[in-house]
Amino acid sequence: MNLKNYYMKKIVITILFFTFSIPLFSADFERTKLGIKANIQSMDVEVQFYNPHIVRIVKSQEGFVFKKESLSVIKTPQVVNLIVNQQGDIVSLKSEFIQVTLDLKTGKVSFYDLSGKALFTEKDYGTQFTPIKDVDKKTFTVRQAFLLDKDEAIYGLGQQQEGKMNQRGQKLLLRNENTKICIPFIQSTKGYGVFWDNYSPTKFVDNPQEMSLESEVGDGLDYYFLYGKNADGVIAKMRDLTGQSPLLPLWTLGFWQSRERYTSQEEIVGVVEKFRKLGVPLDGIIQDWQYWGGNGNWNSMNFDNPKFSEPQKMIDRIHQLNAHYMISVWASFGRDTKQFSELKEKKSLLNFETYPKEATPYDPYNPEARNLYWEYLSKGLFAKGVDAWWMDSTEPDRTFTRDSDLDVPTHLGTFRSVYNAFPLQTVGGVYDHQRKAASNKRVFILTRSAFAGQQRYGANSWSGDIHGRWDVLRKQIPAGLNFSLCGIPYWNTDIGGFSVDYKGGIKNVAYRELYVRWLQFGTFMPMMRSHGTSTPREIYMFGQKGDWAYDAQEKFINLRYRLLPYNYSTAWDVTNQSGSMMRALVMDFSQDKKVYDINDEYMFGKSLLIAPVTESMYVKNENDKSEEDFSQIKSKQVYLPEGTSWYDFWTGAQFSGGQTISKEVPVDIMPIYVKAGTILPVGPKVQYATEKKWDNLELYVYPGADGEFTLYEDENDNYNYEKGAFSTIKINWNDKEQTLTIENRKGSFPGMLKTRNFNISLITKGKSTADFSAKTDKAVTYKGKEIVIKLK
Repeated sequence: MNLKNYYMKKIVITILFFTFSIPLFSADFERTKLGIKANIQSMDVEVQFYNPHIVRIVKSQEGFVFKKESLSVIKTPQVVNLIVNQQGDIVSLKSEFIQVTLDLKTGKVSFYDLSGKALFTEKDYGTQFTPIKDVDKKTFTVRQAFLLDKDEAIYGLGQQQEGKMNQRGQKLLLRNENTKICIPFIQSTKGYGVFWDNYSPTKFVDNPQEMSLESEVGDGLDYYFLYGKNADGVIAKMRDLTGQSPLLPLWTLGFWQSRERYTSQEEIVGVVEKFRKLGVPLDGIIQDWQYWGGNGNWNSMNFDNPKFSEPQKMIDRIHQLNAHYMISVWASFGRDTKQFSELKEKKSLLNFETYPKEATPYDPYNPEARNLYWEYLSKGLFAKGVDAWWMDSTEPDRTFTRDSDLDVPTHLGTFRSVYNAFPLQTVGGVYDHQRKAASNKRVFILTRSAFAGQQRYGANSWSGDIHGRWDVLRKQIPAGLNFSLCGIPYWNTDIGGFSVDYKGGIKNVAYRELYVRWLQFGTFMPMMRSHGTSTPREIYMFGQKGDWAYDAQEKFINLRYRLLPYNYSTAWDVTNQSGSMMRALVMDFSQDKKVYDINDEYMFGKSLLIAPVTESMYVKNENDKSEEDFSQIKSKQVYLPEGTSWYDFWTGAQFSGGQTISKEVPVDIMPIYVKAGTILPVGPKVQYATEKKWDNLELYVYPGADGEFTLYEDENDNYNYEKGAFSTIKINWNDKEQTLTIENRKGSFPGMLKTRNFNISLITKGKSTADFSAKTDKAVTYKGKEIVIKLK
């Protein structure tokens, strides 16, 4: 349907919201403060504008009261000026950005841009309510069918493990479980997103006939249409709807070491000391489970294990070594814990089998239970100086996954009805309480599951207990990218995979090759974290300097730290501009259809193209016997998107976009390409994130297009930035004039550098950027006032 014709005909009804004073009725629909509502086919339908870009669609069975306070959506609807018209059976609503129509005969809702171009539409008679009983409650299974364009690509649905980038043609059960994060959200190459606001297990199906979402439980059908014009715009609207992402502390962007598990306080402190002795950078060490003792004492939130007899001394020593301490906490409690007894008394336990069998999940939907959780967490761990929380099993685990588990009551209804929101509630409980308890330490949470809106809770999700295999490594790339496209920017994996599928583990050179390649990929994740079971994987377990597996790791860990100014400024863009760190190629090159389904490359920030090596090249592994062969350098095919030119990060070689090239990849090289127009800030070589001030920064300029970069700085670990305690320096490159302008500094904060040096290198043909050894072309002293530098 083309709406241009409607507005050329006589307007039957025109209503401007700002003149609205009393309800206006027609025979077919009623005007409301947010839009319109109508009764169609024994169904109540509402179209509600939350702002000019975001529209909520609510449908319910006639006579069935549907009241809902969303767990994900926190936005309050704003006043929107609307033009409302009726032409026959079609009612149209027009904001300053989009148009929506409701068919009063079929109940179909459709969405258009202002020119009348179709964006997204329901299917005629595509709404279904099937009466069911959710235990004792009368409710429905709810289903809506939609129509997509044949060549339209869609993304999102959380973190799936199918290895697909474009989610067309998928059939998925969206139900959170270990390794699988399910978010009923999609966004399209046509510039819109759809959030299906339902927490029960939901079937997603896309086939040539229709795309549909069907949830097991729903008193009504409830979804949001978000028009952003492009992927960044859609993510910005999703953050506006469900919450902005707070800025994580600088130290979270360093390197993290973990193991399942460190068995004593001496062992975990010894790891940090070993890193410092070797001079390998490290910012975080993680204590996994059983520091509490036996399974009956599961998640006591106390160091009851006698091998952790002096926890304060342990944590203090780690802090003295300038590292941070993260600790594992769970969503379940052992039968011998005080928490278990109190929660049982409050009827706030979920009575189903979990891991381990001696533990029971708590009810995070209950505010009193969340209060109790933090009370014990605070006095048992936070008071001792624990810096960050590893919230494991936040799906939560259901050992036998029986259907009867879904009947278990929670504070908000059956577990079935709120299933997928479990991580949102339990993670949110910790964030909210810590924010109230302290403002000098930013909340940082690592969690195994997520749901829409979780970005507002300072959380970084990881992809669960995956296997250490090449095929699994490949699947992590589209899994993380689609997760990020849901509007949740912080994600990572266990570097090397949780469980190792190689005989001998780290002693097997085939696994060493896999681990090195995985760590290279991890260098360009929002969190760089080594973890797993079966075999230890600290860098010194791979040998020593001079050994290829050791040297390649050290090289990339140091690279991570040199890029901290770029990464931290990108994190500020996430918070300040609803940005993303891991960016599917379609986000920046949507006009190049070749990138729509590329699942092994992505942008990290807006300047660096990353192409992880995802297959073995130098080690043969047959019948559990491995043999390395470095006699011939192998290559990887890399597609460079059109619309810009590119620089090889390692050699400075230049390439035109829109072509596939072959890049040689010795074991210590992963393909990295820099977009023309990039201004790349590079920090000093350090052992931990805040060891040195950024008083001597390298600026690498990649000509061929105009560019800009905003350098962000603050106090690194408190919430004063929310009160304006930060500074930004905008840097511009004019390619035609070959001039770099460092603009006036904006803002200030305690401890801010008043004077600094910028060492500027213009990358030209053949000028290598490897190890940041490019010759400095200009060195300037900057005191906060604008400087214009001519480069040739």
